[in-house]
Amino acid sequence: MLLRTLTGHGQRVWCVAVSPDSLTAASGSADELVKLWRLSDGALIRTLSGHAGVVWGLAISPDGRTIVSGSDDKTVRLWRVSDGALPRTLEGHADSVWSMTFSPDGQVVISGSEDGTVRIWGVR
Repeated sequence: MLLRTLTGHGQRVWCVAVSPDSLTAASGSADELVKLWRLSDGALIRTLSGHAGVVWGLAISPDGRTIVSGSDDKTVRLWRVSDGALPRTLEGHADSVWSMTFSPDGQVVISGSEDGTVRIWGVR
């Protein structure tokens, strides 16, 4: 049974992630945006802009305080959930970044790219 439909991206949605407490979700799109949603009622909490290409992958940290996104712009970006600030942009991939995850302790982000590399980043 469908609970709700979230709308607001102007183009295809390529990735979603759910917070560890299951209260929020993030979505990434071809519109170069990351959107953060409240799952209880489907309300848009905030829109995160800064990527210069399709957002292909997302992950939310184990403590729920940080979103990491990867894009066609070859960057990995870490966003603060509380206010949408962009405290870090990780550069080094030579092509689109397709996937990422946090380590269970939240201290490391691992990203995978079309350039054929997996990069391990210290983020704390």
